[in-house]
Amino acid sequence: MFAAVLPPQPLVEELDDLLRPRRGHDPRLRWTRPDGWHLTTAFMADVPDPERLEETLGEAAAQVAPFPIRVASGLAFPHPVAARVLALGVTNGAPQPAALATKCRHAANRAGAAPDGARFVGHLTLARANRGIQATKWLGVLDSFPGWTFPVDEVALVQSHQVGRNYEVIARFGLRGGTP
Repeated sequence: MFAAVLPPQPLVEELDDLLRPRRGHDPRLRWTRPDGWHLTTAFMADVPDPERLEETLGEAAAQVAPFPIRVASGLAFPHPVAARVLALGVTNGAPQPAALATKCRHAANRAGAAPDGARFVGHLTLARANRGIQATKWLGVLDSFPGWTFPVDEVALVQSHQVGRNYEVIARFGLRGGTP
């Protein structure tokens, strides 16, 4: 399971339209499905008590004020010359999604669902490669996209099925106030 910010449908459709003609240009890349695009705030490999996790995530979300973010600019992980992941990065509003991720990870800990220990880097994964690829050309393509700003007013709890191939939103929690 994971907690995530889900981009609005118009953004998904516009980005999908921009990527569609490019997807077949590099057979080394496995493109993520648009219906699964998200910005992960906490990943939990094992969730012993999903109901408790829903409760603690709801409490955490209630403490965070809605905020805008901008998704733009290509990212490659771990490095552009050996990329295994291509993504769009969060280019402004970065402190707010990082603070939301911290709240979500604390909520997971309180529920007994230990989150991964990876450093939070706000991004929207678009493609993966089994072996690291030279991605500077792809970063140029992604950097040419206009970017999208949208309001973040909720966080979703998502169940991953078939090792990331199919996602199911289990619950949504509104951001209702406080400071991120």
